[in-house]
Amino acid sequence: MKIYLICLGAILFFETFWFLLAWARGRNDVADVAWGFGFVVVAGVSLAMGDANAPRGLLVSALVLVWGARLALHIHARNAKRGEDPRYRQWREAWGRWFLLRSFFQIYVLQGTLLVIVAIPIIFVNGAAETPWTLFDGVGLLVWFTGFLFETIGDWQLLKFMRNPANKGKLMTTGLWSTTRHPNYFGEVTLWWGVWLIVCAIPNGWITLVGPLTITFLILKVSGIPMLEQHYAGRADFEAYKRRTSVFLPLPPRERSES
Repeated sequence: MKIYLICLGAILFFETFWFLLAWARGRNDVADVAWGFGFVVVAGVSLAMGDANAPRGLLVSALVLVWGARLALHIHARNAKRGEDPRYRQWREAWGRWFLLRSFFQIYVLQGTLLVIVAIPIIFVNGAAETPWTLFDGVGLLVWFTGFLFETIGDWQLLKFMRNPANKGKLMTTGLWSTTRHPNYFGEVTLWWGVWLIVCAIPNGWITLVGPLTITFLILKVSGIPMLEQHYAGRADFEAYKRRTSVFLPLPPRERSES
């Protein structure tokens, strides 16, 4: 339990730093950059605290480092030349004089707490003793790479599309985005299930199931897909895109593209 509490403390300190940075910069969407880096912090802290430093823990920590750093740097590059994300700007307007207090607790403290819950498999594996490699490791690594490629390629395709002035005001509906409306979210959920499968190679590793279940619920039902799709709701092109494209799982388009 000690390792979990220390990781939680480290993340809350980390999130407080990002809250102060957001206050200074006048934009709360830096929280999206903090998300990826936060998992790197958890991996580093739990790895440093673990007694065994088993190869499996080193592997999972390396995977988290690659994923978290890439995601954070991608979001930073994406947001650098535009204003605050509309979701955060809406909260800024709605919260009024309680904006700072609610920002700290409802964005940064909440994000840090959820982050640690999602990261439970990382903490568990870094505190576990060395055990032989199993089929779970191989399958989990394959699932992780599948998710990582989906997220990385989907992000790259979208960024390339958005940087083309000819696409201003248009929807990205080609490439991986023709098979699912959210290839990046599908990728993120998938890679966390891959991490969990690797952790299942350890005795009782399956009990860390709360990690992938939490990120799946958040993306499918809370802060991921619902909030993003609400932003585009009612647009004729988006409604047509919804009718022919799977919301999450990559599937062939249901009908021929109208674009």
